[in-house]
Amino acid sequence: MRSLCVILLFAQFSCSTSSQETIFEGQSALLFVEEQMAFGPRIPGSEESRKTAGWVVEQLESFGWETEVQHFSYLGTPLMNIIAKSEGVSESKPILIGAHYDTRPYADRDPIHPEAPVPGANDGASGVAVLIELAHVLDRDRLRQPVWLVFFDAEDSGNIDGWDWIVGSSFFADNLTQVLEAAVIVDMVGDRDLQLYIEKNSDPNLVQEIWELADQLGYPAFINTPKYSMIDDHSPFLRIGVPAVDIIDFDYLYWHTIDDTVDKVSAYSLEQVGRTLEHWLEN
Repeated sequence: MRSLCVILLFAQFSCSTSSQETIFEGQSALLFVEEQMAFGPRIPGSEESRKTAGWVVEQLESFGWETEVQHFSYLGTPLMNIIAKSEGVSESKPILIGAHYDTRPYADRDPIHPEAPVPGANDGASGVAVLIELAHVLDRDRLRQPVWLVFFDAEDSGNIDGWDWIVGSSFFADNLTQVLEAAVIVDMVGDRDLQLYIEKNSDPNLVQEIWELADQLGYPAFINTPKYSMIDDHSPFLRIGVPAVDIIDFDYLYWHTIDDTVDKVSAYSLEQVGRTLEHWLEN
């Protein structure tokens, strides 16, 4: 009888632990923001940028993702895009989830220190944190199609020393050798007062899927109203015919200032975006 009880207890324990799912945690994503901020401003071509790229690769590989680095240069500056891939259970086209990891060299909207670098807690680190936490929690056995997590360099140096915007994502899109199902960009998604209005250039079908899912999950940050039209890392994908959406809160008081710091970022804001994408990708 004692042996039977032990067997039953073991079976019960096994069932309970196997049924547990890892879900996106905002606090975990916030720690990833803090770890990026410890490197300092991630200006393209800088040592801080290289260290951040190495850290991103290390995190992705620790979670079992196949990772590669795309090296290229722009105006004589060496740059890197980072790509992590999960194959999924079908041979369908990949879905790309992307964010930029660079920060703006000058805080040109700061009224006091316009020549200081932008720290980039929300504008840079928040999107990266969402992608890394997704790499941690996504159940790749439930992904019906391949998923790529892509970290773009040199998004945010436009109009400085002859640089254009969205350099990394433009290079990536121009050199694609595989057709994508869709591209979803997350940018500035950590604001404590997160308001994710619909970016007007974004693919309406993707918008409907993601915003309706967020509403079903009870996340108030997703506001089903168009507001802004902008150039961001989704733009190169739209240009080559890939359906793309930009998840962004552009009403951010500290945008391109030296006050874009960790205290402006909310774990709950990161969680709303991350859990919505987790459910969208898995279900």
